[in-house]
Amino acid sequence: MASSASGGRLFSISAVAELTGVGVQSLRQYEAHGLVTPSRSEGGTRLFSRRDIARLRRVRELVDVGANLASIGIILDLQDENTSLRNELRRTQ
Repeated sequence: MASSASGGRLFSISAVAELTGVGVQSLRQYEAHGLVTPSRSEGGTRLFSRRDIARLRRVRELVDVGANLASIGIILDLQDENTSLRNELRRTQ
């Protein structure tokens, strides 16, 4: 396992597949649709952070209830925006 610049552990695609129960091909597809953006090693290997893993678990939940990838992208974008706005509100209070 590698470490990110922030000191967090980074996981290979095979480790993430095992941790999340999402197949390697699905992980690649989710990346292609912009649902997750793992970092890359100098050699091009995908490296997933704990934040990426949490996001993939959310993607998996949405897939399990029947959402398609386009809808999941919209849902995740809205959730990210909501989180950002809540954090901004907390800072101003």
